[in-house]
Amino acid sequence: MAYPQKVFSKTSFPESSFISRRRQVVYDNTLLYQLNVLKTTGRYDAFKLKWHPSYNDKPDVWPVPNHLFWDSDVAKWIEGACYFLQWKENPEIDAAVKELVDMIRSAQQPDGYLNIHFTVVEPQKRFTNLRDLHELYNAGHLIEAALAHNEHYQNDLLLEPILKYVELLCKTFGPEPQQKHGYPGHPEIELALLRLYEKTNVPEHLNLARYFIEERGNPTGQDGRHYYDVESEARGDRENERPVYWPVNRSYWYQQAHKPIIEQETIEGHSVRAMYLLTAVADLVRLDGTNNKPMKDALERLWLNMTDKKMYLTGGIGAQKQWEGFGIDYFLPSGTDEGGCYAETCAAIGVMMLAERLLQLDLDGKYADIMELCFYNAVMTGMSATGKQFTYVNQLASSEADLSKRAEWFTCACCPPNVTRLLGYIGGYLWSFDVRDEKSVQVNVHMFSSASLTIPVGGSVLELEQKSNWPWEGKINFSLRNSSDVSATIKLRIPNWAETWEIAPKPPSSHLEKGYLILPADWVKANPSFELNIPLKPRFISPHPYTNQDIVALARGPLVYCVEDFDNAWVEDHFKSLVLDLASVVDESQVSAKEMGEPYVALTVQGVPSFLDVGMKGTENSPFGSVAYRQTGVIENLHFIPYALRDNRGGKGHMRVGIRRKH
Repeated sequence: MAYPQKVFSKTSFPESSFISRRRQVVYDNTLLYQLNVLKTTGRYDAFKLKWHPSYNDKPDVWPVPNHLFWDSDVAKWIEGACYFLQWKENPEIDAAVKELVDMIRSAQQPDGYLNIHFTVVEPQKRFTNLRDLHELYNAGHLIEAALAHNEHYQNDLLLEPILKYVELLCKTFGPEPQQKHGYPGHPEIELALLRLYEKTNVPEHLNLARYFIEERGNPTGQDGRHYYDVESEARGDRENERPVYWPVNRSYWYQQAHKPIIEQETIEGHSVRAMYLLTAVADLVRLDGTNNKPMKDALERLWLNMTDKKMYLTGGIGAQKQWEGFGIDYFLPSGTDEGGCYAETCAAIGVMMLAERLLQLDLDGKYADIMELCFYNAVMTGMSATGKQFTYVNQLASSEADLSKRAEWFTCACCPPNVTRLLGYIGGYLWSFDVRDEKSVQVNVHMFSSASLTIPVGGSVLELEQKSNWPWEGKINFSLRNSSDVSATIKLRIPNWAETWEIAPKPPSSHLEKGYLILPADWVKANPSFELNIPLKPRFISPHPYTNQDIVALARGPLVYCVEDFDNAWVEDHFKSLVLDLASVVDESQVSAKEMGEPYVALTVQGVPSFLDVGMKGTENSPFGSVAYRQTGVIENLHFIPYALRDNRGGKGHMRVGIRRKH
């Protein structure tokens, strides 16, 4: 099965939907807004290789220069722009892409090397700090940009210099004595090289990706020692000198390099790095087929550890701010003043990337469930309704230290263009298909929207359309067209949270196979139009008891909800003392608010809410097990909105997902 970045173009969004409206915002606002930021911050012209004053800035996160990611900021914008240009022309965006490509071409060194920092600022330090400085990460994003550019423009103006750079990397890294036995501290190039291999079929591209993946964490990789130890010594690093994101020396788990991947028992370290790495591992396993069982077992083990013990209710991952990543099992506090909560936007996008690749190995609804959970919550909360403000961190509870507020941009700006490019190729996540022969095809529907998929099968072009107002309404109408000469089997994912569902006309069997309903080809031929109905109603959800988070949250369909001060203006403590009674009645209401960018379903918990009476005199000596509550007549009910739509209407920045449970 091809990559979503390639097949998304076979999906169109003819009807208005949540996804199409988000895509329209990116096309109308975000791409041009981000282009302006690239220009005003110096990123746009950086490939001209002139000195920029910011190159003198002291690093915010030592030892990483603040501008080190500029290559990738530009590359991700180009990639996202090319996806949207495939959909709709825009002269200003088109001109910017072409100018950036010209600058990138001119920045390439005679031997193929291509990097801003190590050409302008520290040219003598190429490939001397793979552990901390993101040379290969940047290269990976340049590869992905080149693939998108090639697909849209049908020329090699960007692909050509990138292939020359990759040729240099293939000579530099590998198992031979004259080569460096290293691998990137921040994975990304691995997944990019595997995508490049699909395009070029050049064995060296596959071999380098495999080497980076399999060599990672080798304790004797370079001269009988860990590569990062040898590299550090060669740089002259002082003993006990360590990056600020390491709690102790040799915290190689931060880079998922403490052990070879096949030996890793738990998901550790920087969450984005872990997701990009495992996405590449899953793709390598796909290419290897059944010949890579140890890697496949490691994938399943690490996925389960993450989703069962280290994932927030929203699909967010990463509790620890210091290393932007995972804590110990079940350590999932909701906010800064409760012990942490990071849940980076890029990490949630990475979960989606990994889930999509795992679905290619095993069509199991558990992967698609998480993919959808992340998209509608941990990812979509990362961009405002206007498409001009963004989040890096997505806590589940605000505090005075970290209000629920988006920002216009970031020094490390990985997240904004990542959301842009994801929405550019989101059509590739909705469904996948496998053309068996000239007369038969299987379509797997993973996510719902209003969208149309076209599939060339033999001499025919099959079209499968779904119409719905998902995620606000649960009725999805499917229509299959041009199917007279094609045998089409359709597999529909039924979400694991769905209490009931029905399909009409009734299929021969309602048995689910790993969360998917199989509609046989003969039934589909007899019923080319059918309706799936998944009732959406409010439900309470809560984290695992071992998290010691005695909280409940509201969800409806794939959406997780939150309270924020705009609708509950009385709040003064970030809803910290608020208590939720599970016996409460929860009502729904349709709301249209222009500033939300989306007509949505709001939830209201009826009845006067309770609060912990933590200020009551003598509570410190209360009998064991006793809890004091108080009520106030000022508040009649609680108003909840989707977490994805928070911070679009102003307010104080008070927000919370999980509310303390009343006993």
